[in-house]
Amino acid sequence: MLRFRRMRSLQKFAAVHASVYNHFNQERSLSSRHIFKVNKAAALEEWRQLGAA
Repeated sequence: MLRFRRMRSLQKFAAVHASVYNHFNQERSLSSRHIFKVNKAAALEEWRQLGAA
């Protein structure tokens, strides 16, 4: 947090980081490898579509 000179910059970063982290955090230990890979691929594809728009 010391790298941010303004609180507003920190808040913007935290908002973006939270949305990205929540999108990709799949709780690996709660699912099988196959299901985890399918969910991760779907999340990545959705992220690419959002980035292309």
